[in-house]
Amino acid sequence: MSALQEGKVKSVLSGDTLILQNKAKQERTLSLAFINAPRLQSDEPCSFESRDFIRKLTVGKVIRFSVLYSIPQKVGGSSREYGVVLLPDGKQLPDLIVQEGWAKLRDDAERKAETPAAAELLERLAALEAHAKADEKGMWKPKALFVQNIREIPDPKAFAEEQKGRSIETVVERVLSGDRLIARLMISPTQHVQTTVLVAGLRAPTTARTNPSDGSTQAAEPYGNEAQAFVEERLLQRGVQVRILGVSPNNLLVGEVRHPVGNIAEFLLKEGLARCVDHHSTWLGAEMGKLRQAERFAKEKQLGLFQSVAPKRTAGSEQEAVVSRVFSADTIFIRNKAGQEKRINLSSVRQPKPTDPKQSPFGAEAKEFARKKLIGKHVKVTIDGKRPATEGYDEREMATVTQNGKNVALLLVENGYASVIRHRMDDTDRSPLYDELLAAEEAAQSEQKGMWSAKPPKVPTYVDYSESLEKAKRQLTLLSRQKKVPAVVDFVKSGSRFTVLVPRENAKLTFVLGGIRAPRSARGANDTAEPFGQEAHEFAVKRCMQRDVEIDVDDCDKQGGFIGTLYVNRESFAKLLVEEGFASVHAYSAEKSANGAELFAAEQKAKDMRRGMWHDYDPAQEAAENGGDYEYSAPTNGVNGNGEGPTIQREKNYKDVAITYVDPSNARLKVQLGGSGKANLDSLMKEFASFHISPGNGQPLAQPPKTGDIVSAKFTQDGVWYRARVRRNDRDAKTSEVVYIDYGNSETQPWSALRPLESSKFGTQRLKAQAVDAAFSFVQFPTSPEYLSESVNMLNHVCLDRNLIANIDYSDSRDNLLWVTLLDEKAPDLNQSINADVITEGLAMVPSKLRPFERSAPNVVADLKKREAEAKAERRGMWEYGDLTED
Repeated sequence: MSALQEGKVKSVLSGDTLILQNKAKQERTLSLAFINAPRLQSDEPCSFESRDFIRKLTVGKVIRFSVLYSIPQKVGGSSREYGVVLLPDGKQLPDLIVQEGWAKLRDDAERKAETPAAAELLERLAALEAHAKADEKGMWKPKALFVQNIREIPDPKAFAEEQKGRSIETVVERVLSGDRLIARLMISPTQHVQTTVLVAGLRAPTTARTNPSDGSTQAAEPYGNEAQAFVEERLLQRGVQVRILGVSPNNLLVGEVRHPVGNIAEFLLKEGLARCVDHHSTWLGAEMGKLRQAERFAKEKQLGLFQSVAPKRTAGSEQEAVVSRVFSADTIFIRNKAGQEKRINLSSVRQPKPTDPKQSPFGAEAKEFARKKLIGKHVKVTIDGKRPATEGYDEREMATVTQNGKNVALLLVENGYASVIRHRMDDTDRSPLYDELLAAEEAAQSEQKGMWSAKPPKVPTYVDYSESLEKAKRQLTLLSRQKKVPAVVDFVKSGSRFTVLVPRENAKLTFVLGGIRAPRSARGANDTAEPFGQEAHEFAVKRCMQRDVEIDVDDCDKQGGFIGTLYVNRESFAKLLVEEGFASVHAYSAEKSANGAELFAAEQKAKDMRRGMWHDYDPAQEAAENGGDYEYSAPTNGVNGNGEGPTIQREKNYKDVAITYVDPSNARLKVQLGGSGKANLDSLMKEFASFHISPGNGQPLAQPPKTGDIVSAKFTQDGVWYRARVRRNDRDAKTSEVVYIDYGNSETQPWSALRPLESSKFGTQRLKAQAVDAAFSFVQFPTSPEYLSESVNMLNHVCLDRNLIANIDYSDSRDNLLWVTLLDEKAPDLNQSINADVITEGLAMVPSKLRPFERSAPNVVADLKKREAEAKAERRGMWEYGDLTED
């Protein structure tokens, strides 16, 4: 017997023969001494069970072995080695396999037992075989199970359809290349299928191949041998799960191959040893996204196939915006926080083709679907890339747009209102959800949704009743009897003139706001607008374009325009326009309308605030023109947009307050004022708790909530019921974002968790909302998310769950906002405030542009600027890298 050697078991040919590898990856074949096992290659009875017994014990493990004897071979001149194997747990082969009855002694075994150790082993094996026979183990069973191994599938497509989606226990018999395996699919305990399986979702470089017709050798592609070795080391003769997905054009099975630690395709791609392919995307669905992410990792790290590939520009950072206009199902206009508008296209999708007679009828329906989902909504936008200008098209920015966490392009495709663009592999503007889009398109087609439907849509035909005065008068009779008629603003002609669609009447109207006059905007490049005409027009576009509105029709003008009131979010738009100083009240018509008092009040507010066209308003001059006298008294609220106008003194108005919420987006506060309001709230909350204890008061909402509804909601963190206002609804998910009106925080709740609120007992008529908006005076917080987060964390620490005193420096009735200086109860004066502390810590700065009431307190400003200078000098907080405001 030779000395013990060490090797790793690469594979097992049959129950008596192993392929070993040393550390240099050199291979040798070792047969187990004195035994024979059924031949697997010939599919002899019990051959699979015999081989599988050894395979599970040894493959991939490091074993020790010794050679007992060798027999010269007739072909090749080499000798075949026979020996024993010591397993990691101390057990020995061939003893184990003979004991379990999966191998038998060779007929010539005695002739090779030339040493005492060999003779002893042979004697032991003979005893083990006798016991296995007596116990009818393994191949000695009277009726051993016969496993049928099918090596050729007559109809691969039918087989794939039958097994589609099923995870099949499989043994990988051979690795041909990184993406091609010979696999034994164990369909049932008695039926196996041995065939080629392609790994889904990727293509690996080929290995070296020999042409059987002429014997020529084709060299391996770069990294082909490495890919094959990578997969072989992990999968060869390992048990895996194969999920059959379909067949290739060459009728080879395509499947997802899962090792116990994961999808082999993902690991191969992550090493840069393969590339993703698109033609399996719809089969893999969301799993394809993981494969692309793995490939992207390899590209960024420049691994394997991507060593010489420069990393591509990553997608732009996510930004928040509001959808201002829907041009088509795949093209929208967004407006950022700075008010800048730009056009973007949804990545990887296309609206129903106008040139396709089957798709084009669905264009209007698709656009309307997008409008209802998006117009006026807050969305998150990530620019994926740019599509260069082509004939008939300008350069376009391709973007991923999400609304309430849902990908808009995916919603369109799922409903059959967009198709998926087929990209080239190197396209940089591809959607990150490309594979999900392909799967959604396939599902929409199979379900015949939207433009994939065999039935054409019902295209609404609108009658233009403003085409003539006669038509307008006929429709006026019908519309003037109705109140709050639902409509859609199709176009904004000027600040007070619109084109609206009334779907339920199939009517198209020119609609004019009654009771006001807005300045005329420019009607062309060479036209000149009246002062503030363009601003009024832009304001109307921003607030009304493509919005769902309600209209009250009162009369019609001589051109066929319908005069009345237009409501946006239940509020008169004429009032909003006047309030912003972009229109004046037409006294005669306003006095005739039901909204006259509201319009006059809005105009007076705009004048007092010196807004828009009233920027140089002089009340004394107005009084003189009207034949009266004017005595000035300083206003108690409001300043104009430029911070000019009458000097406003900082007030001294101390209140006990409780801070209930700090807004992480801007560090503004929700404040509960002490006094009777707090006492009444405590009393109401006790009644509220008692009300909800009763089982009879647990009924859900009778119908879906509307934006602005006051409901009862249970806060998830403490399980207590509170009054809440519905901020926005997600009709698809059947959820609402609710704001707890007495505390200011918000969360999303399913409709089923909301309860109706009895307004007479618990509504705002009994007790108004107790959470008041407030902001820190003399303080400007950083815009950087990192430093703003630190500021908010500090404020949460020093403000929440404490009794504080607030000096209400100024009350802004325009924005319903209190400007405050917050103090601890023991603070000696206004200078020892939380406002000062946050500047001292470098987590805020003194505003460069002070508000009028702040300018009236120069001593406070001087003290805060001194604190700011100290924070800069010591590089605290936002000043850690110096004074960025110097740029």
